[in-house]
Amino acid sequence: LYPAVEKWNTLSDHEGIVCQLLPTIPCSKSNGPFTLKCSCESIGLQRTLCTSAVRRQETAASTTSSAKTSRDSSIFPPIIGEESSLRWGGKKFEELPIAHVKATYNNTHIQLTESTGQSMVRTSCGTEGFKNIKKSTPIAAQTAGISAAAKATAKGVKFVRVVVKGLGPGRLSAIKGLTMGGLEVISITDNTPVPHNGCRPRKARRT
Repeated sequence: LYPAVEKWNTLSDHEGIVCQLLPTIPCSKSNGPFTLKCSCESIGLQRTLCTSAVRRQETAASTTSSAKTSRDSSIFPPIIGEESSLRWGGKKFEELPIAHVKATYNNTHIQLTESTGQSMVRTSCGTEGFKNIKKSTPIAAQTAGISAAAKATAKGVKFVRVVVKGLGPGRLSAIKGLTMGGLEVISITDNTPVPHNGCRPRKARRT
C-alpha cells in the first residue's frame, strides 16, 4: 500500500485522480495540496481546488453581467450611477427632450428644449391670443400646452420630460395640454425655488 501512496503523491500535476485500490488497513496521508484517504472499501485522491486569477475575473464578470441584466429588466428605476436599458423612441432617459413649464400668477410659458439645452419650441398664453387677465387662467395654459405639443410633434418629438417651475394656476393645465396635444410625458419634475428665509416677500394684495 505505501508504495502506491508514494506513487500517487508524485503525480502533483494531475487533478481528479481517484484510485480504486483495496488496502488492507485504513490510513490517511497528506502531501502538499493532496490528501490521500484510505478505508476498507476504496482509496481516493483529493486535491484542493485552486482557481487562477483569470478564471476568477471571468466568473466575476459573468456574475456582474447577470446582475445587470436582472436590473435592466426590472420595473424599478435604475440606481444612480447605473445605466438602464429602457428606451423611448430609441433614446435614453437622459437624451429625451425637456418641456420647461414656467407658471407665474399672470402668465404661463412653455419651452421645449433638447437634452443639450437647444431650444426647439416656445410658446405662452399671450402668444396664443389671450390678453390681460385671461392669460392667467388654466384654459389659457392648456391651450398653450396643446399648441406646444403640436409644434413639437411636427418636429418628430413624441416623448418628453416635464420640468415645472412656479406656483401659477396653469401649471397642471399646461401638462394636461401637452398630453392632449399628442406628447407622452415620461417624468414630471418640480423645480420651483423655495427660499430658506431669503428675501422678504411682497406684501399681500388688498382686495
